[in-house]
Amino acid sequence: MIDVRGLRKEYGTFVAVDGLSFTVDEGEIFGIVGPNGAGKTTTLKMISTLIKPTEGRILVAGFDTGADEVEVKKRLGFLPEESPLYENMTVEDYLSFFSELYGIESNDAHLRIDKLLSMLNLPDNGNRIGNFSKGMKRKVVIARSLLNDPEVLIYDEPTSGLDPMTSKQIIDFIHGLKKERKTVIFSAHNLYQVEKICDRLIIMKNGKAVAIGTVDEIRERWGEQNYFVEFKSDKLPEGVVWDENGHFKIKCSGNREMNDVTRFVIENRGELIRITPHESTLEEIFISVVE
Repeated sequence: MIDVRGLRKEYGTFVAVDGLSFTVDEGEIFGIVGPNGAGKTTTLKMISTLIKPTEGRILVAGFDTGADEVEVKKRLGFLPEESPLYENMTVEDYLSFFSELYGIESNDAHLRIDKLLSMLNLPDNGNRIGNFSKGMKRKVVIARSLLNDPEVLIYDEPTSGLDPMTSKQIIDFIHGLKKERKTVIFSAHNLYQVEKICDRLIIMKNGKAVAIGTVDEIRERWGEQNYFVEFKSDKLPEGVVWDENGHFKIKCSGNREMNDVTRFVIENRGELIRITPHESTLEEIFISVVE
């Protein structure tokens, strides 16, 4: 559905994106993560045809973003991180206005708007958008991105600045778009959300891809198998912490360190309580990779 090859974007002497290549399959949710300045937003804007690459090629549903810009836009819904609204309008009037811009027939527009208001739990009570909470305004922009029933949705930080409950509602909604075979590519700083809903992801740093794959593939390549050893003992090894259960606990990196700690406890007549395996989280892997 999306094919990015050798993508590069220069601003003078600054290289924002450098030789980026990846694909996104139809119906896939694909995440782009990285520290600030990694090139995430620049990449999304190039896919959305808002800015042109210095080098490289992007195909969306088989259409080239350079040669077939109009055809690409017909198939896209884009949600920027910052998206001003016409706050004096009601949500229904706002969505009707954009339906006209998309050239959607009046009856079809009415049906789509009603469906989107229901799907996103948006009020249809004549209240002006300016009176909405930040989370409700974000839902309005998401509704706008879906008006033309696009095949591909590109969301830049869809839950930025929202409270946990609203963030969860939006992430659950995005996840639910898989049922409609929508292809979603989005950037996010919340790695828990990325780990929860993404089929695959790419980690960017300084405009380049440093890791790509499923969460499990990235964990296998970059993660560590750690262990938490919980015990009682009068003599303590280095790195021990006091556990809330009234025992001592130490984090061990790998089997060898775990074996060394357990041997230390036994030799010093301590008592082993439990050994708990711990796989690296996406956040731990992310910090390790970008550092």
